[in-house]
Amino acid sequence: MFRSSIHFCLLAGACVAFSACSGADKNAAVAETEELPRVEVSLAQMREVPQTKEYTANVEAYNVNNISPATANRIKTIAVEVGDAVRRGQTLVTLDHANLDQLKINLDQIEREYKRAVTLLEIGAGTQQAVDQLKAQFDAARTQYDNARENTMLVSPVSGVVTARNYDPGDMSGAQPILTIGQLSPVVKVIINASESDLTKIHKGMNVAIRFDALPGESFEGTVARVYPSIDPTTRTFEAEIQIKNPGERLRPGMFARVEIDHGSISRVVVPDRAVVKQTGSGNRYVYVLHGNTVSYNRVELGRRLDDAYELIDGIADGDTVVISGQSRLADGAAVEVMQ
Repeated sequence: MFRSSIHFCLLAGACVAFSACSGADKNAAVAETEELPRVEVSLAQMREVPQTKEYTANVEAYNVNNISPATANRIKTIAVEVGDAVRRGQTLVTLDHANLDQLKINLDQIEREYKRAVTLLEIGAGTQQAVDQLKAQFDAARTQYDNARENTMLVSPVSGVVTARNYDPGDMSGAQPILTIGQLSPVVKVIINASESDLTKIHKGMNVAIRFDALPGESFEGTVARVYPSIDPTTRTFEAEIQIKNPGERLRPGMFARVEIDHGSISRVVVPDRAVVKQTGSGNRYVYVLHGNTVSYNRVELGRRLDDAYELIDGIADGDTVVISGQSRLADGAAVEVMQ
């Protein structure tokens, strides 16, 4: 009777031990399954991506003319103010004309002597040599007077707007121009700095779209007028001049412009923006790619943002399965469980 009890106790203990071991193994397997990071995935797909680039610049007058005399002189009058519209040939500044008056007296005197010599030659009382000498003196005096007149009464060489005034009447003209005139019609210009990689993509005659912060909701068309052939070795950029028609002279120097240039489209791999992870402490971007039940940590080069997706220039192939959720628990080579 006692021996049967012992056998029963040993059997019961073995069953309990076996049951406990089986439960522990099951729980360990469940725990191991639950420890796998759960991720959500999507497919990387090849798409035609528009290659439109935006450049910023400031509006400049088509031509800028600095109004100054050839030699320093006292300013008598200035007929315009900053912002005034001027027309070609309009007198803008009058300088002291004491020297001009003296040159006019001298010119008139030589002219009279020249005409008298011509008359004497016609009646046979003069010589051709005298006429020729006075003619040379008269031409020289007239040229001197015309130059002085041009530097005493300063006129605008173009139609435009006064953009700067540096002196007042009574001042002595100096190194700075008295006035600056900006030509705002029929066109104005902007000069953009483009990356050297775009040198073969931007060419003369190309049409571009331009927007101005000062004129929201409006778009203007511009034309590439010239592409500068040299590249700045410091910034690795080159300049391109774009001309914009300016009816009504609504576009003014200094306005901020956004220039969009369409370089066509190109086939690129596109992934959801949620797939792109920024590496802490650097500007590098990565995407986790699923291989079976593990992931790899792929560095990528981003292109344009496309609504809720990114264009990738390098790093991912078409059709790759990428992780779009749960990346915070992942590392390169980690095993994962994909949420269906």
